[in-house]
Amino acid sequence: MPNENAASPESQDLVISRLLKAPRAKVWRAWSDPKLLKEWWCPKPWTTEVLAFDMRPGGAFHTLMKGPDGGVSDNPGCFLEIVPMEKIVSTSALVAGYRPNKPWLSMTAVITMADEGDGTRYIARVMHPDEATRKQHEELGFYEGWGICITQLDEFAQQLK
Repeated sequence: MPNENAASPESQDLVISRLLKAPRAKVWRAWSDPKLLKEWWCPKPWTTEVLAFDMRPGGAFHTLMKGPDGGVSDNPGCFLEIVPMEKIVSTSALVAGYRPNKPWLSMTAVITMADEGDGTRYIARVMHPDEATRKQHEELGFYEGWGICITQLDEFAQQLK
């Protein structure tokens, strides 16, 4: 019997939906090439090192972000689903080969891209195992940080040839 007092799964999500100026092919290219991903992946002046990028279900996705003050954010994970030009699903709860992981912040990100006018409708839905984790992620600056990265992605993708 369902628990009527339980929170809806959507209450554990953080979502950003933006209309990007860059066309979807360029947004996809900036996302799907690890050499390009590192150019926009974290808010500047932080930098990104891509340690693993096997863009297929079960493939490793591991970024290491470094701040100018010596801060480090190590983020091993795994791709779950790839629909070329449309959808990327990754998680920190698993690493390559779907092996369990105990991340510092458990989340699954569903990134979707669709043509809208001359640009791209880009939606980032980040799902968390519980409301406490969602709240922690939000308080860590989810909307600001991810928003900056999406702006950097758009600006970078627009410049691609």
